[in-house]
Amino acid sequence: MAGESSFDVVSEFDDMEMRNALDQVRREVQQRYDFKGATFELTQAKTELILITDDEFRAKAIRDLIESKAVKRGLSLKIFDWGKIEPAGGDKVRQHITLRRGLDEDLARKLSKKIREAFPKSKPQIQGDAVRVFGKSRDDLQQVIAMLKELDEPVPLQFTNYR
Repeated sequence: MAGESSFDVVSEFDDMEMRNALDQVRREVQQRYDFKGATFELTQAKTELILITDDEFRAKAIRDLIESKAVKRGLSLKIFDWGKIEPAGGDKVRQHITLRRGLDEDLARKLSKKIREAFPKSKPQIQGDAVRVFGKSRDDLQQVIAMLKELDEPVPLQFTNYR
């Protein structure tokens, strides 16, 4: 593979930016008049967020806050998978928000198939939750990146390790 260039197609987000965005949401909720005396709990795990609040209206308002703060911090809205709002007991509601990270197997296969069809000289290879694309010409790889950027996938795509 000497003389070949490559890059990785991944789907990641910055954990620190996510934490900062959620801290901004918490501070804003404490300051807002429409949340005075309201129950609000937002916990972050590795792969999900759990929101507990008084009612659906407040849950939707917090969703808007989370999305706006995430966009301002450079996070894609595609990383959020908003679950259903469900009762949590004691006149409260809970919402699970899954954070999408990595390419699942089906999406990785779909991307590598599209790359092979459009660019026969490029060789995609699935490696865990990423796809590595090899090619002799850097121009071909640039065209592959341009084609992948135009696709509307359910996860945000980043291109790393370009060598």
